[in-house]
Amino acid sequence: MLKKLLITTENLRSQKKTTLLFFLAFYTVTAQEIPDSFKEKAEKLVSMRPKTYLTLDTELQIEKRDTTLLRYFANLCKEEKYLEGESYALDQIGAKYRNISQFKKAADLHQEALRIAEEANNTELKVRALNMLGVVYRRTDAIKTALDYNQKALELAEDVVNPSHHIKRSINVSLNCIGNLYKALEQYDLAIIQFKRALKFEEELDNKLGLAINHQNIGGCLEQKGDLEGALENYRKSLAYNEEIDSDFGRIYCKNSIAQIYLKQNMPYAALVLLEPLYEQTRNVGDFYVTSSVFINTGWAHTELGNFDKAEKFINDGLDMARTHNMPGNVLYGYQKLSDFELRSGNYQKAYEYYKRADEYDEEISSATNFRYMNDVIVRYEADKKNNQISVLAKENEIVRLRLRKNQTTLLVSTLIVGLIASILYILYRQYQSKNEKRVLSLEQNLLRSQMNPHFLFNSLNSIKLYIINNEQKNAVHYLNKFSKLVRKILEASSLKEITLAEELETVELYMNIENIRFSNEIDFRITVDDTVNTENIKVPSLALQPFLENSLWHGLSPKEGEKKIHVNIKKKNESHISIEITDNGVGRGAAQTNKENRVLKRKSVGIRITKERLANFSKDYQNKFEVDIIDLFNENGNPKGTKVILDIPTI
Repeated sequence: MLKKLLITTENLRSQKKTTLLFFLAFYTVTAQEIPDSFKEKAEKLVSMRPKTYLTLDTELQIEKRDTTLLRYFANLCKEEKYLEGESYALDQIGAKYRNISQFKKAADLHQEALRIAEEANNTELKVRALNMLGVVYRRTDAIKTALDYNQKALELAEDVVNPSHHIKRSINVSLNCIGNLYKALEQYDLAIIQFKRALKFEEELDNKLGLAINHQNIGGCLEQKGDLEGALENYRKSLAYNEEIDSDFGRIYCKNSIAQIYLKQNMPYAALVLLEPLYEQTRNVGDFYVTSSVFINTGWAHTELGNFDKAEKFINDGLDMARTHNMPGNVLYGYQKLSDFELRSGNYQKAYEYYKRADEYDEEISSATNFRYMNDVIVRYEADKKNNQISVLAKENEIVRLRLRKNQTTLLVSTLIVGLIASILYILYRQYQSKNEKRVLSLEQNLLRSQMNPHFLFNSLNSIKLYIINNEQKNAVHYLNKFSKLVRKILEASSLKEITLAEELETVELYMNIENIRFSNEIDFRITVDDTVNTENIKVPSLALQPFLENSLWHGLSPKEGEKKIHVNIKKKNESHISIEITDNGVGRGAAQTNKENRVLKRKSVGIRITKERLANFSKDYQNKFEVDIIDLFNENGNPKGTKVILDIPTI
């Protein structure tokens, strides 16, 4: 084990040494080493001061591959206050840093390029810098930040009236980046839609590089969906385009992806044929993202072939690269393949340890991503709420202004043709009043919907915050994951009229887990499903059970001392209905009503009424009707021992 550790450490040192030498060479180049021909070219460009990206990119087509020349050009532009040239050069240098996995330096350069482009008010360069920032943050799994940059770039580009060729290319880059972000969130169908949109535009522009990139990304989505043949077809198309444009990086990326498909198809020999020539090629390219993946896949192939010494070395080398250059996705991939390696080697204890480490790392990545989304949901809710309030005030002012105008008009014309005008005004007034009532009703419903969510959101976050304050990190992460999943499920279900009973039960269980924190986990909550009920085939309105559970919690169990139970039992009532029973051992409706009347702050509960209306609307699509019965439970002495809610949901 010590020998393997030394080998891995030496490899890592070698990689760091190579990278260090590269940067030393980069920064020690002096102005005297710049060719005179390039100095003349740079001075000529600065004197001409072209404004478009295409002109700059065409003139510097060869030199833009050399960071030394780009740095010289950037400094010259800065001295001469040529903003477009400086922004272009810094953006190109940032892309070079990104391709060698120096993400922090790349982001700083792209940010500076964006600032200068904004100062120059150059839309092409602003869109380019925004897209490049999105790519950098996507590489480090900062999904929300990347999405913000790419969406801003897309909006800016699409607002251009007569877009240039570069603006059209930038739109495709934005679509491609947004597709990759959907891919990172495992929304593969949405990602494929974005990639196909970009593919269509790239065909119109006859851009071979764009065609290669989008076929590669579509292949990645299909691979994740399990369509290996479809993925292989797209990877091969991408490889053909990369061969046509002679892109070393594109060839490496495609061959690694094709090899990964071969591995999933149990063809390790075929995979190695593609992977072995890539070792040196990836080092020459300098992109540790793909290099790490190539090494881990090579280790996977050797694992399948039983070459365990080689397998362990390759996987560990790839994992070290991923950790060193902060690539969470590849770190997780490396741990998974180490677990598979130890399992094949017969070392079950280590296999379990690596599996557990991979699972914890996956949960850590998921928690960070979900927390970003949860925070974004809250921020957007606050913004929407303020916008709604402003909109309501504006409409109220408009109503006052219209009423004033109507009264003035009535006063002027009433003496001339009272009868006719009075009739017309009455009809118009009734129409206006009807429309206004509908508008007010709609606003009240929207406000009610928006006010119900923040109570639960912020109360739940406060409960989770207590775990953090008490340094209970595992509980905090555990419940934070559950809360984020619940928020995402609610958001997904909000656009659907109905969902499966299985999904509803999963959402309900998440809701109860979160609410149980505030009861110090005292509530015994169970769900029982009869064997004759197939929850995957039965449809119910989304969040139909939550108001009844909330009622049981806050009116039945909250004032109760001692044991607290809520049981959900689902069974088949007959051929046309299923029965959902929600039973609690709370204080009963009578005591709950008394407690409610004695409260200083009275909260009007409308959730169950709204749910009944939704169930009535839902059952219109079925032959049979729904029924809701609320039964008070009593013990042998006639004392209340809880409440049972019975929902009969139609299935045909």
